[in-house]
Amino acid sequence: MTAGYYAVIFTSKRTSGDESAYAEMAQRMHDLAASQPGFLGVEYARDTLGITVSYWDSLKSIADWKTNAEHLIAQERGRKYWYESYRIRICKVEREYDFQKQPAPGPDSKK
Repeated sequence: MTAGYYAVIFTSKRTSGDESAYAEMAQRMHDLAASQPGFLGVEYARDTLGITVSYWDSLKSIADWKTNAEHLIAQERGRKYWYESYRIRICKVEREYDFQKQPAPGPDSKK
């Protein structure tokens, strides 16, 4: 990805609701989002606080995803059954860079 795209940061605190139904819906939303025009990717983590960051090419793509009919149903179920609270932040990514550790040379590699 290059700079100039958008990140939707969804942070949440879960209820003790039905974990299997939640996992099934989360997978469905991941698959559905990935099929939406403008979707660039997603990263997520869950401990006591869940964090999902989805990446989009435009604010219009984000708005279209928010109003997707199946996503609206998931949002309603989330508020009713699965979340104590959540917060959504939409940010424009101005710059990105990364680091990846290189594997250590093996015993057969030349020095």
